[in-house]
Amino acid sequence: MTPEINYWAVILATLSSMVVGSIWYTPKVFGRYWMKAANVTPSGRAADAVVPILITLLVSFVTAWVLAGATYIAWDFYGGSYFRNAVVTALMLWAGFTAARFITHDAFDQRPRGLTLLNVAHELVTILVMSIIIGVWPA
Repeated sequence: MTPEINYWAVILATLSSMVVGSIWYTPKVFGRYWMKAANVTPSGRAADAVVPILITLLVSFVTAWVLAGATYIAWDFYGGSYFRNAVVTALMLWAGFTAARFITHDAFDQRPRGLTLLNVAHELVTILVMSIIIGVWPA
């Protein structure tokens, strides 16, 4: 079986990750704490952000595409609400892969717990927003 994917929803979900990240990591929200905890000093040059932004776009597209495919498979298997399947699938993928990996790597890297919590929470919000978009705009 090949999952049916609404690529417009995937593109919108991809862009939503950029919006969530832009708000989350702005200095007025969590940016100052993140920079201090992650030991990041901005260069002040906009050009230095180009590569990380392009990487984020690519990775966000892959995440949204996988989420859309996994949602379709879950919906096809379980039936019921496409929206509910999108949100539950997102939560399971976040907990089993994203959160688990962040926590493991950050523990070995001896990163501050607050930084881990901040980044894991950001990923949760990002994947939930993606799932809402994918859930309300099924294939």
